[in-house]
Amino acid sequence: MAAIALAGGNGRSGAKGMDIVFVGAGLANCLMAARLATQRPGLHMLLLEAGESVGGNHSWSCHDSDLTPAQRAFLAPFQSYRWAGHGVHFPAFSRTLKGGYATISSERMAEVMNERLCAAIRTNARVAHVAADHVVLEGGERIDARAVVDGRGPMASRHLDLGYQTFLGQELRLSRPHGLTRPVIMDARVEQLGGYRFVYVLPLDDDTLLVEDTYYADGPDLPADALRGRISAYAAAQGWAVDYVVREEDGILPIALGGDIVAFLGEIPAGVAPAGLRAGLFHPTTGYSLPDAMALADTVSALADLSGPALSAAVRAHAAAAWNGRGFFRLLNRMLFRAADPERRYAILQRFYGLSEDLIARFYADRLTLADKARILSGRPPVSVFRALSCLVETKAAPGSP
Repeated sequence: MAAIALAGGNGRSGAKGMDIVFVGAGLANCLMAARLATQRPGLHMLLLEAGESVGGNHSWSCHDSDLTPAQRAFLAPFQSYRWAGHGVHFPAFSRTLKGGYATISSERMAEVMNERLCAAIRTNARVAHVAADHVVLEGGERIDARAVVDGRGPMASRHLDLGYQTFLGQELRLSRPHGLTRPVIMDARVEQLGGYRFVYVLPLDDDTLLVEDTYYADGPDLPADALRGRISAYAAAQGWAVDYVVREEDGILPIALGGDIVAFLGEIPAGVAPAGLRAGLFHPTTGYSLPDAMALADTVSALADLSGPALSAAVRAHAAAAWNGRGFFRLLNRMLFRAADPERRYAILQRFYGLSEDLIARFYADRLTLADKARILSGRPPVSVFRALSCLVETKAAPGSP
């Protein structure tokens, strides 16, 4: 285990003069800290988490093909579950894809981080102020640092044009085996309500499932009680006998339609390095953030200079480059959200999942070729042509922004 130096003993008080302070112990900051602990033993690091435990209450997934072999090896200890394939269901067809799929639970994230960096983690630490060389906690405690990384999740901005992926998930314990052998990452045979709706299912063991009711919606509303009822109805329709709900998680993820990434990053205090969703680092269409978090961790761990100005500049350049390289995905998103009627959005995904498995893998991995892009756009689109044409130009701000 790499040695992690921490001023102030166990990190509960008096931590001064840190090399790096991570604000928020979510996915991106945890992977960055763990990567640095491996690459740079002896760094004085501190992770500040407002909640009671590292990782919160989330699950993060990705396809094997989203990562390099080295990244998969690094993430292996964090993985809670892995399957050799996954499936999708649409009104017109069902399909099984052979690509591997893996999930990290927040519980497993907390276990690994506490094993590796326990002394460098401080929970129930709410941050009131973030600056380039220090943070201030609620209550007034100041912690100085050579560099500060802010990974507290997405922030509202007039410089981003967004749709939303909203979901509520329940881990269900069944009274008898469910019979699934692989995840169902999209079941769009359900009633389409207010946007593209699908159910996402992970078989955690023979008698336990994570079932998420998910929407590509125009707004960030999350009617929890209604979604709980729909999960219950879905489980009953599958013939699953639910014994009890183990736990529940929910989320409101950004889906990028357009924006000005430089202006967005400029809203973050000068000299502070953003991370994860706060840096705009997520797949614009799927909302997956694990591959981006791993790529950022690799970028930061390779830096020769980890001083605040250098780290902030490198992370912002990385985030801007990722955003600028993903204009095609934002175009597709605008067609999904603005050229298709909400109850017909599923037809775009249904058509996409009829393409080759290799192309689908490259789509998720953000490695599309020019031929792939042409193939995706070829043929008669399942949306209004006139409305599709209106989506060609990307806006630089949220609708209604001055």
